[in-house]
Formats: sequence, structure tokens, C-alpha cells
Amino acid sequence: MTVTLENERCTTVGKRVPRIDALEKVTGQAMYLDDLKFSDVLYGRILRSPHAHAKIKKIDTSKAIQVPGVIAVVTGRDAPFRGGEAIRDQPFLAIDKVRHVGEAVAAVAAETKDIAARAIKLIEVEYEPLPAVLDVMDAIKPNAPLVHEELHTYSHMAIVTVVPHTNICAKFEFKQGDVEKGFRESDFIFEDTFRFPTGHHCQIEPFGAVVQVSVTGKITIWVANDAPHRLRKDLSDAMGIPFDKLRIISPPYMGGGFGGKGGLKVEPACIALAMNTGGRPVKIILDRQEVFMASLTKHAAVGIVKTGVKKDGTILATHAKLYYDTGAYAEKGPTVTVHGCESGVGPYKVPNTLVEGYTVYTNHPIAGALRGYGLPQSSWAHESMIDMIADKLGIDQVEMRLKNAVEEGSINPTRGDVLTSVGLKECIQRAADAIEWSKPRPPNRAVGIACEYKATKTPSGSSAFVKIEQDGGASVISSAVEVGQGVKTILAQIASEELGIPLERIIVTSADTDYTPWDASCTASRTTFHMGNAVRNAAKDAKAQIIAIAASSLNANPDDLELSNGEVRMKGSDKKMTVSEVIRGKWRAGLTILGRGTYYPEIEGTMFSARSVFYMYGAQAVDLEVDPQTGKIKVHKVAAAHDVGRAINPTAVEGQIEGGVVMGLGTGIFEEILYDAKGKMMNPNFRDYRTPTTVDAPKIDSIIVEAFHDEGPFGAKGIGEMTLVSTPTAVGNAIYKATGVRLKELPATPERLLKHIKQKQNHGTSQ
Repeated sequence: MTVTLENERCTTVGKRVPRIDALEKVTGQAMYLDDLKFSDVLYGRILRSPHAHAKIKKIDTSKAIQVPGVIAVVTGRDAPFRGGEAIRDQPFLAIDKVRHVGEAVAAVAAETKDIAARAIKLIEVEYEPLPAVLDVMDAIKPNAPLVHEELHTYSHMAIVTVVPHTNICAKFEFKQGDVEKGFRESDFIFEDTFRFPTGHHCQIEPFGAVVQVSVTGKITIWVANDAPHRLRKDLSDAMGIPFDKLRIISPPYMGGGFGGKGGLKVEPACIALAMNTGGRPVKIILDRQEVFMASLTKHAAVGIVKTGVKKDGTILATHAKLYYDTGAYAEKGPTVTVHGCESGVGPYKVPNTLVEGYTVYTNHPIAGALRGYGLPQSSWAHESMIDMIADKLGIDQVEMRLKNAVEEGSINPTRGDVLTSVGLKECIQRAADAIEWSKPRPPNRAVGIACEYKATKTPSGSSAFVKIEQDGGASVISSAVEVGQGVKTILAQIASEELGIPLERIIVTSADTDYTPWDASCTASRTTFHMGNAVRNAAKDAKAQIIAIAASSLNANPDDLELSNGEVRMKGSDKKMTVSEVIRGKWRAGLTILGRGTYYPEIEGTMFSARSVFYMYGAQAVDLEVDPQTGKIKVHKVAAAHDVGRAINPTAVEGQIEGGVVMGLGTGIFEEILYDAKGKMMNPNFRDYRTPTTVDAPKIDSIIVEAFHDEGPFGAKGIGEMTLVSTPTAVGNAIYKATGVRLKELPATPERLLKHIKQKQNHGTSQ
């Protein structure tokens, strides 16, 4: 790609800078939530439902409150609040009925963990079991048991259309052109159904929160949440209290998020307890089984795709129906569905499209945001279909994609907007080249490819301050949360580049809603783009102030001055002053410079209904081998090419790609939550829920494509979520070429794959 003059000038941006948090982490000094110390703290435990669906007839807490050392016992009646991001449907603690195994019913705060654990067992709950619905396609049937009879009464986001008196809590439609006309003009029409499994985020750090309620009624919450300001708003809406009565403080670090550590998780029960402890803080840290059952899962989904093509492989029309199992509460399910639907026909120039999306309640644990945000589910359907079409038409799978892929100036096939900063074709070609696509391979070994594009949350905003101290150092003050993605390093690089102050003189603060300005969230791969722009704008503001002061001291025109390496220099002259000298020269007793910056894209529409301010593009190719006797898969190599606009830190980008690829392999080959017939999770632990290990990780070729984005900070876009999306389908496509078995359900476990291999051997088909 063409490198701009702006990129050529960069001294910090684009460099392989070590992460500024690396030393703290490798020495064990990095502070996470459970490392924070509180005086007079109480310990909370939560009583959870053993039923997937049941009425609560009676709760008796009298024995629990009598246990010595127990300070508070609460039920839903003590905190009659209801929260939820897309739909306000979730009580802080269950009231009247429970809707999934593991739902919070009551909570205890006590002097020690052991006392709390003992007391929680003494709470007696009388249940009346109700019929449960445990499959997304069963849940949409007319006579299915209703998970939420009151759905039509709930408040919800503007983009959400509920279907009253059903389990469909949101439906969406994207339409361009005339899909029926496109089918009539097609030479061939293909249609099939694909199933995607539920899974878990598997963050190493368990969920937790510490809550303290002051004598003035102010609620302070220490929590590893990816969106502190959004959490404050959600709680304000749910509890009917103003923002100034809520303070959210982020620990310096979070031990993995992947979308799961947002919204209301542990906070509601912890708040309910802290409101009854006379000002003493309450701490709840979930155990691993609770994390699996009662935090968030990944949406299981069913995709039905119908595609019409010409003989030469030109795609004329696609109609997709996508059903997302959101579990017992909507959480972010509707917005996950929106994003999955937006990419529901793939990154292709399809003139006639219709995508229908449905967010569906079941009596499973709650599903929500997970890296990829609905796209792995839709991609599994449409990218499998693309391979099936190419196979039937005798067209190479790479050529099929290159023929139809969007490019600069193409029309988005679902929203209709013009696409810019599009590096997709380069991603496809470079991934294919790196995997040696046309190289002959032995029997049972083959390569597969898949590609995708992804929108970001639009419109949404970020704000930041950049503070320059009297000694010439600088601080970036923002609410961007370090969830493990390296945001502190990226923001420090952007600030350093714009300010002209060395990177080692810049620190990045943690979020505290009382002091750090608004940020929508560290989700949607938006932080580098949105917060990066806000930080850059704040740095520009601070730099302009420094230069204006220096101009007065040097008797110079501000336009003749530049700031680099911590010094203000007069162009074409030896005159210069350090930043410290500039500040001390004006304020000898000491003062700081505060730069302010915001970024909010000027795009019409409400959040999730507007066109995306930028799109991410990527392609991944997989080289794998299948043992036909056991069904075991050996992945030899993954070539992953991703368009990041501009790599602020190439090493960080490669780390994102590697992590996303391994997570994607987990989805494709290993990971699946299993339930029994009553809706109880059968594998809520790391022993029975298998994730990829270093032994399973293949060679990963991380390929950076840079299609400069005019509005991104130094041309950058996001990347984090896209790195997961294409891997599972590339695996499925490679399996077909290696074995002749076309899987339409993931994961490709040895048991599932061997079953289809034997079926093909016995009957000549894998269907």
C-alpha cells in the first residue's frame, strides 16, 4: 500500500515499542481487582438457582441471618431494580421466578468467606418448576414456553423491535436491491443451514467487584469492567439515581475480557449487599464454576443462507436468516445480532440482499458480547456457503472470493454506504500466498480460507485529557480500560508522537468516572480509533499551549516553532527551550498544562443504526491434517492477513492476531458448552471444557495490511475482534478439502468428525 508523508514523518507511531506494562506483569507487580486491599471488608456469596425455569414461591433467610459473623442477607425484594443494556429485563436478584440455572436468587455478606459460604446454604427457597425451552429453534415456535411474559412492557434501545408474547426479544432486517429478482436472474441457487455452538470467554481472572456505600448514599464500585462510564449509566438508569451518586474505579489491569466483562454481572448483588452493611465495603469474587454459569456465554446460533450466482461465480443475491440464542436475558444480544446481520452476506459485492436477524430468549445462561460480536456465527454460515458454491461450480475458492470481494468505493451489501480504506483483496491474496495455496499436499491434508469484514460501534464518542507537568513529563488521562490488549502502550505512542515528548516520559492513567472523562467502551475494536483520536486531539491542544508560551519567551511566531524530543525549537535556528523551561519560565512557582480532546464521528443515525465510521477487513488460511482413523485434527499453520489501516505498534498487532487465531481454533475444534436435558451446564470448568493450549497452537504467520484511513489517528483502524472471526470457517473449509466431509455444525471435535467420515464411507455422503 502507498505510505503517506504523514506516516513517513512518524518517529514513535509504527515502531515496535515494548509494552509499557510489561515489567509490572512479568514481575508480578501488576495490580488486579483481587490484589486491592480494603479495610473492614466483608465477603459476599450468592445463592443461585438449581432450575432452568421456575417460580419462586418462598424465600426464608431467617437461619442465614442468625449465623454469627453474617452482616447482611438480601433477596430481590431488597433491591427491586432491573437493568440491561439493550432491554431492561434483568433483576438485580431474581424476583418471582428464575430463568436459568445459576441465576442469582439471594446473597450474603459476612466477616469471612467461610462464614458467608456456610450461611448461604441455610437459605431455603421453595420453587415451582416450569417447562424450559432449551433450543433456539424450539423457542420461536408459537406454543413455546415464554421466558419473559412481560417482554412487551420492558424499556429498550431505540433500534430494538420486540415481538410481544413470544421469545423473540429483538428482530432486525437489512435489505438492499431486490433479492427475489436476483434469484430469478441467477443460474444456480444454493441453500443450507448451519449451526454454531455456545462457548465461553475463559478469562483467566474471575469476575468480581467491591462495593461501598457512603453515609451520603454515594455508591463506589471497584470493578474490572470494560466500560466504566457505560456501567455508571446502566446503574443510574436501573436504580433511578443521578451519575454523581455512582463512582466506578477500574483496577490498573484486567485479567482478560474479550467482551464478557461489560454490563451488569457481579455488581448488582454486591450493591444490594453494600446498601445494607452500614458503610462497610463488600467484596465478591466468583469461583470458576460461577464464572461459567453466571457471567456470560457466547451466543449459539442457527444460520440459514440462500445464495444465487451466475455460472461464472458472480454472486447476484443472498438471503440470510440468523437466529441468536441470547439465553435468559437480552444483555447485549440485540446489538450482537445487529452486527452479525450487518455482515450476514459476507464482504462481497452482492447487489441484492436480505438479512433477517432474531435475538431469541431461551432458558440457557445469559449470552453476550464475545470477541467478534456476532460475526463468527454469521461468517460460519456464509463463508461455508461460498466454499460450497465454488466447489459445485469448479472455481478455486480464493478466486471465488477475489472475484466478489468488496474494494475501495464498493457499496456495503447490507447498509448501502460507500466503503473506503478497504484492504480486503490484499488480505485474501497475501493469506493465500503465505499458506502456499496451490502447493500439492498429501492425502488427508489440505488448506482452507475464509474472509470477513466488521463494523465498529457507530456513532460513539471518547474524551481524553493530556496533562504536561512542570518537569516536562506528560500524563494521558482517559477512561480506556487496559483489558490486556495493550491500550496503554498504544495511547502513549500516539501522545508521544503528537506531543514530541519521549515515550518514556508519558504515563497513562486508569479509569475513574469521578476524574477521567467519558469513553463509550473498550469494545467493538474502537479504542485505537476513537480514543486514539481523542488523545491525539488533547495532545494537539496541550502542544499548542506550550508553543504559544514558548513563542512569547523566544519572541517568535508560533508557526515558526516545533516541539520534538521534549524541546521547543525555532525552525532554522539554534534557539530552543525544554518543555520544562517553557513552563517554569512562565510559572516559576509551578503549574501544569491541560490539553483537552474529544472524538465523535459526524455520522447521522443512532448508535448501532448508523453506518460504521470504519470497517476492519481480514482473511485467514489454514493448513491442517485429519487422521481418518480417529478424526483428530492437526493444524500445521495459519496465515492471517488483516487490514489495520496503520499499525501504531506492529508487535501489538501481531499479538492481537496470534491471540485471536488461537481463540478461533478453540471455537472451530475444541470448545462447546454442554447442557443436560434440564438446562444444567455439564462442563463448567477448565477440566471438562477444553481450550487450546500451547501444544495445540500452530505456526502463525501474522500479516499486516495497511489501507490508510483518512480519519484514523495516523491512519489507524481497529483489529482485535476481527482476528477471531474467520478462523473457525477456514478450519471447516480445510476439513472438507482434506476429507470430503462438509461440517455444518461446530466444533469439529474428533467424535463429530469421525462420525461424518464413517457416514461418508458407508453411504457416500457426509450430510
